[in-house]
Amino acid sequence: MTGDGAPVALVPPFGPLQGIRVIDCGRFVAGPWASTYLGEFGAEVVHVEGPPFAPPYSDPTRSLFPVLPEGAAPGDGVSESWVQYSRNKLSLGVDLRQREGRSILLDLARRSEVFIESSRPGTFDRLDLGDAVLWEANPRLTIVHVSGYGQTGRPERVAAPSFDLIGQAFSGYLSLQGNPEPDPPMRAGTALNDTVTGLAAAAGALMGLVHAQRTGRGQAVDVAQYEVFFTLLENLALDYFVRGVARGRHGSAHARLHPYDLHRARDGWVVVAAPTQEAWERLGALLSGVEPGWTDPGTRRAERARVDAAIAAYCRERSVEELERIGRENDLAISRVYGISDIARDPHYRARGMFVEWDDPVAGRVKGAGVAPKFSRTPGGVWRGAPWLGQDNRRLLIDLLGYPPSRVDALARDGVIGERAPAHPPSGPEPYFRREGL
Repeated sequence: MTGDGAPVALVPPFGPLQGIRVIDCGRFVAGPWASTYLGEFGAEVVHVEGPPFAPPYSDPTRSLFPVLPEGAAPGDGVSESWVQYSRNKLSLGVDLRQREGRSILLDLARRSEVFIESSRPGTFDRLDLGDAVLWEANPRLTIVHVSGYGQTGRPERVAAPSFDLIGQAFSGYLSLQGNPEPDPPMRAGTALNDTVTGLAAAAGALMGLVHAQRTGRGQAVDVAQYEVFFTLLENLALDYFVRGVARGRHGSAHARLHPYDLHRARDGWVVVAAPTQEAWERLGALLSGVEPGWTDPGTRRAERARVDAAIAAYCRERSVEELERIGRENDLAISRVYGISDIARDPHYRARGMFVEWDDPVAGRVKGAGVAPKFSRTPGGVWRGAPWLGQDNRRLLIDLLGYPPSRVDALARDGVIGERAPAHPPSGPEPYFRREGL
């Protein structure tokens, strides 16, 4: 790790990123998810959160509905979103508006490799913690800015508020989701833009880190929510600029790939995907009423409605389990549309460790999504639950930064640092590094 003296390890050694320290100043999903992802693969993530050091918190993710444990008094529970999105982190409650608070952050930056923030552009400049100030403290630091519209461009856009749904809309993604007009566009059922932006920010952080390790110089990574989604919209831009085609909404079907759609089975919904010639020939051999001309891909696309009707009739007469079995037997991509109750019972999910249990310091024992991708030698994992605000103040300031306890006590008295321990902490063993199957 960066800094003077012997490195101080505050998390168990595991994963491909062990030894990398990340400062997480992100808020509300996209930025924090980037550091969560790094933390699930061994990075030491310090979530820095300012006042108020009590509800309502400055990071609203702590308080989103629903709250665990169920029935908790107002202010005593923690959001399910926080439990999932902020595990494996250390928490430092510090007021960056105060000079001594900024000094703490700079001391931490000197001993870190990556800094991630997701405030409105210009926020950290106004705090006198802009990129130049951070690089003066640590020239090797990789700085990741996550925002709705980026750090540069049209001032009215850069300054505008943004959330996941705005990213879906401004990127063009929303224009492709749902049934054709006059039906409205259909948003993704989760905060998909936020989480994908978080993954892109994590990738950017690692690319910047590689560059810093090679050259000794850090750089800034500008991650705009809308740009991440825009670059993932397949050939949307090429369609428009090269062929003059403005793609629209096609419901559950695909604009170009066919057959590639949802169909109702006798007891649920299935996806049938046969976009290649080989796959179509295997599928066509099972259907009734297939015409010889459908062997030609162009003819199949031109007669899409009739082809789809033949597939729909085949699926309607069979159960989802039967259709999945037929798919396996004929090397066809057929799957039921899984809900969480299906996922919870699925042996493949269990075999790959995609359910994991851990101890949250507020919610207690929980079970949620596991970690992906899988590494053969340095797997990721969950070593602790999402911290309560300021849970690691003393460990970070005394053990890592070397502050004397008397100084830490004074910082607390002056309101520079703060914490909010749970009123009723769950009983049970101390959190420890645990992966399903170990």
